[in-house]
Amino acid sequence: MINSSIEELKANSVTRVFKAVFPSTTNHYETLFGGTALQWMDEVSFICATRFSRKKVVTISTGNIAFEKSIPEGTIVELVAEVVEVGNTSCTVQVTIFKEDMYSYEREIAVTGKFKFVAINNDKKPIPVI
Repeated sequence: MINSSIEELKANSVTRVFKAVFPSTTNHYETLFGGTALQWMDEVSFICATRFSRKKVVTISTGNIAFEKSIPEGTIVELVAEVVEVGNTSCTVQVTIFKEDMYSYEREIAVTGKFKFVAINNDKKPIPVI
């Protein structure tokens, strides 16, 4: 596949998900549980990797997770996932969580991380990702 086609696949697979931070997702400091943020990031990165490859994919690693800002209860978050690296059987997805105040236009990066996926066949063996 030519590079421009890979770039087009990357661009078309960017995935955005919005969530509200409710009390059921927060800790005793009234901020989003780190584990909940990681779950949301894995989910949106899975969707992105699937949209990119249109194949069955599984998470094989995470890396460089940076919790830069706490995310308080009552915040809107946007998770943005995009493919940043492509290998033979794998792809790496960068996820950024932006936090937004519900009642102003304040918006800033709160969490970033990378998730690596491998494409698999019905026997769960690696296959070319594209």
